[in-house]
Amino acid sequence: MNQDYIIPNNWSIIEEGFDAERVKSSESLFSIGNGAMGQRANFEENYSAETFQGSYIAGIYYPDKTKVGWWKNGYPEYFAKVLNAPNWIGIEIEINGENFDLNACPEVQNFKRELNMKEGWYHRSFVATLQNGTEIEVNVRRFLSLDSDELGVINYEITPLNKDAKIVYKPYIDAGVKNEDANWEEKFWEPLDVKHSENDAFVVARTFKTHFNVATYMSNSIFSNDKNLNLSPVNVDDSAEKVQFLYEVQVAKGEKSSIQKFGGYTVSLNHENSELIAGAQKVIASAKAKGYKTLLQEQIEAWAKIWEMSDITIDGDVKAQQGIRFNIFQLNQTYLGKDSRLNIGPKGFTGEKYGGSTYWDTEAYCIPFYMATKDQQVARNLLTYRYNQLDKAIENAGKLGFTNGAALYPMVTMNGEECHNEWEITFEEIHRNGAIAFAIFNYFRFTGDYSYIPEKGLEVLIAIARFWHQRATYSTNKDQFVILGVTGPNEYENNVNNNFYTNYLAKWCIDYALEQIEKVAKEYASDYSRIIAKVNLDKAEMAQWKKVADKMYFPFSEEHDVYLQQDGFLDKELVKVNDLDKSQRPINQKWSWDRILRSPYIKQADVLQGFYFFEDHFSREQLEKHFDFYEPFTVHESSLSPCVHSIQAAGLGRMEQAYTFYLRTSRLDLDDYNKEVEEGCHITSMAGTWMSIVEGFGGMRVKNDTLHFEPRIPEQWEGYSFKINFRNQILQVSVASNETKFSLEGTKELTVYVNGNAVLVEPNTLVTV
Repeated sequence: MNQDYIIPNNWSIIEEGFDAERVKSSESLFSIGNGAMGQRANFEENYSAETFQGSYIAGIYYPDKTKVGWWKNGYPEYFAKVLNAPNWIGIEIEINGENFDLNACPEVQNFKRELNMKEGWYHRSFVATLQNGTEIEVNVRRFLSLDSDELGVINYEITPLNKDAKIVYKPYIDAGVKNEDANWEEKFWEPLDVKHSENDAFVVARTFKTHFNVATYMSNSIFSNDKNLNLSPVNVDDSAEKVQFLYEVQVAKGEKSSIQKFGGYTVSLNHENSELIAGAQKVIASAKAKGYKTLLQEQIEAWAKIWEMSDITIDGDVKAQQGIRFNIFQLNQTYLGKDSRLNIGPKGFTGEKYGGSTYWDTEAYCIPFYMATKDQQVARNLLTYRYNQLDKAIENAGKLGFTNGAALYPMVTMNGEECHNEWEITFEEIHRNGAIAFAIFNYFRFTGDYSYIPEKGLEVLIAIARFWHQRATYSTNKDQFVILGVTGPNEYENNVNNNFYTNYLAKWCIDYALEQIEKVAKEYASDYSRIIAKVNLDKAEMAQWKKVADKMYFPFSEEHDVYLQQDGFLDKELVKVNDLDKSQRPINQKWSWDRILRSPYIKQADVLQGFYFFEDHFSREQLEKHFDFYEPFTVHESSLSPCVHSIQAAGLGRMEQAYTFYLRTSRLDLDDYNKEVEEGCHITSMAGTWMSIVEGFGGMRVKNDTLHFEPRIPEQWEGYSFKINFRNQILQVSVASNETKFSLEGTKELTVYVNGNAVLVEPNTLVTV
């Protein structure tokens, strides 16, 4: 049974009723972020039951020494951890002498959480009775400013309902935090400096090893019925890593008392170490000058701008609407594309699993979303991130014995170094290299901006082609090139030979690199000379590459008329997922690894991932055959699985199946399909949800510099709409069961194709097909 406590709503994630069993799941689901920092929805006040405390800062990490039983040559020295950052939200509260803790309250009523996605804030309200009999009503609102991304804002209101109360607020900042996922239980932060004056406090701490310096700050104001009391703390408690202020207020029954707390981080990525506190003081001064209400209004306007472009509307299906908006909201909270040093971690700012680092998910799943809903510079920044790490990718390949500038991009990274340490993934899941090249191709196909390739991309393509050339082995037996000892996207198969997807990508990468070398030589002579001299490439080497690409082996079954996922796939006991006893699922929690590896079960699209990337290389009949062969063996136990299958099912006109997969990808976390949401949300797969609608139901493709659509609609929906920023023209597409409408913002007309027929869309006019 999936969880089902999130109340369906078009624009908000809502939970009603307090249940300690759900706290950790809700901490993930109600997380907030602004691209520069983020945090789980922990309570500000003390909470003595199970909780997973987490605040995170983009780009700040720690190289936690690898913990493995058997060390192998080439293993990464460390696993990069996104760090649980110093806590700035904490406010201990004492009411009539009793420490306020929801876990200790005999009665909690009207408990409600709301994450308002339209306006970008998180709110919690309830009525609680303390053990001393005091009854209070609490309203807390928190947001992380999009306009000032070093600023977080809390407004915490308490109204005593049945008697007067003496309320003691004890706001604090604390750098004495630990990671839940630390390998050796050690601390990652070293406190350097503590300062406070009046209502402001600062703790400067530095990460061990990586030496990122961070000033965590707070500034507090106490209000009575919205009037600032201008109180100073009656006591300050400070240590090397923590500062806590104490404010006392007498509050009459029925009167509202509140503390407003501004807090956040200034970091050495953006400030000189000596200026961190001064930087924080500037943020505080600006925030105080504006005040809470203006800051909230600015937040609402900033989110309105984001939604203006990236919203997808669905009519007649609230759960589907809530699902897609939650996905789009979390993607925008995680990454806004302002800084090419940053990337998109699979958990974003919602948890620590996977180390919060960069995976191939960014190139395979996220770039299409950012290309179509933002300015193209945002996607270019994601490509630039990989270009900037090319030297490290060459170094990574060197550790595994590759030479001559061959690059192997890491499976997991923060700074370009590989930091994933399961050998079957680190050394063998090399298809990630192809996703990096595919993203360059995809960026040019969508944006038409070729300049990236001569400036940066070609060097990446050459280094990747060199890797595939060296990684392939000539088989005299087959008189073809084979690729041995790999793990494909289906991680329920390790150390296989000739994974179809990997071999196909390798061939494509080489062919694509050769094409681009030729084009740059013809059209960008000075870039060509610069690059060829830099990478020391000659015709003889390229001829060797071509030989590998032209003679690449692909396992194929004549009997089934399908490409095989890898050599020997048909030797397995081919029992379909539907014939598995339900009690055996999910197999990754019920079976031994040995049993999984011998089974035919597929974690996520593998052969079908190739058909997704290179759809135009295959006929619809071929897709149908492969889909019918592989999907019945697919257990979808990866968050990246349902979206690809939804897109392909829609393309094959199987709308019921496409809709089921869509709901699964869009509500993966809200309904906790994989029973793990308390560890954090699946941010990168959320981009796949967007693709399920735009590429799946909308049938959007780019062919020959033109947008093509094959619109379809699930029968559960009355209509849906989305916007695409295609080459600086904004096209709105609205699909109903019997018609599709197009409208265009801009000054130039645009020709699009609908089910193969050309349709001219003129600016500011509605075209109905």
